[in-house]
Amino acid sequence: MPMQRSVFVSGSSYLRWLQIIVYGSVILYFGRDVFIPVSFALLISFVLYPVCAWLERKGLGRLTAILVAVFILLILGLLLLTLLVSQFISFIDEWPSLQSKLSQSIDDLSQMLIDVFGISKDKQKEMISKMSDQSGGNMLTVIRNTISASAFSAVLFLLIPVYAVLILYYRSYWMKILYRLFPNERNESILELISLTIQAYYNFIKGMAIVYLVVGTLNSVGLLLLGVPHAILFGFIASVLTFIPYVGIIVGSLLPITMAWITYDSVWYPVGVVAIFTFVQYLEANVIFPLAVSNRLHVNTLVMLQVIFVGGVLWGVAGMILFVPFVGILKLVADYNPKWKTLSMILGTDNGKL
Repeated sequence: MPMQRSVFVSGSSYLRWLQIIVYGSVILYFGRDVFIPVSFALLISFVLYPVCAWLERKGLGRLTAILVAVFILLILGLLLLTLLVSQFISFIDEWPSLQSKLSQSIDDLSQMLIDVFGISKDKQKEMISKMSDQSGGNMLTVIRNTISASAFSAVLFLLIPVYAVLILYYRSYWMKILYRLFPNERNESILELISLTIQAYYNFIKGMAIVYLVVGTLNSVGLLLLGVPHAILFGFIASVLTFIPYVGIIVGSLLPITMAWITYDSVWYPVGVVAIFTFVQYLEANVIFPLAVSNRLHVNTLVMLQVIFVGGVLWGVAGMILFVPFVGILKLVADYNPKWKTLSMILGTDNGKL
């Protein structure tokens, strides 16, 4: 009987956790328009808090320090965006000349399909016609979704800084709420955990910014030496996409590989792009990342990929970006709390051998 009771209690505990996961996922999915800007603002406030605290120690008022920190962040973001937009506009300006080369490449590909696979031009036209019919029916939906996403992004761009300012300004009030939510925990323990989380995440983001800057620079220099047009644009896009393990670098390399193939009509230039990205990725994993990120959030790769997938399902691209640091923060909390040792082991890494 005691064993049966123990199994029953354990089963009830698992069922309760399953219900929490299901209900939580439903709430996150249908409340994403509310949670996404708040989540971005929360993470930004984590990054800006050490800067705000330093400015306040220098004699600035709390609101002034917060506004200065947010303004500096916005200026840096706008400078980066301006650089990428200028590169993209330059890419668009060269599109007519690239279009003729692309047409020639398509003709060469069509001839290869005839010579190698025996697919006639009529059959190719039939296949393209079917694909056009299928995509044409969804074109209006794609345009409508694009406009909707652009409008939502514009609203987010306005809301997120406001939310970040409010979170930072009323941070003492939020701490009082946390103390009331966890009355069984000592206030000092909660404050220490929050401070540890903010400091670790701040160091992580600062290190990742250095990683993206160095990797983007190396990618751009390599593409420039190879003679690939718009090297800076392609180099930094590939750098930012490395936040997705393994998949990101592959996606980021497709556009410069295609551009190199169209521009030079030689297989060796795309091979050169692959070689450059592979070498830089090796440096990033083994040299740049360990040196730049001293406080890495140790989440194992399997969990990271699953988190990115779940984030994409629930919140789209924003979820793919936000869920990774949230799981990293959850790992920090689990490491701090002995009762969550199992969760810490599930999320963490183990280099030991069997």
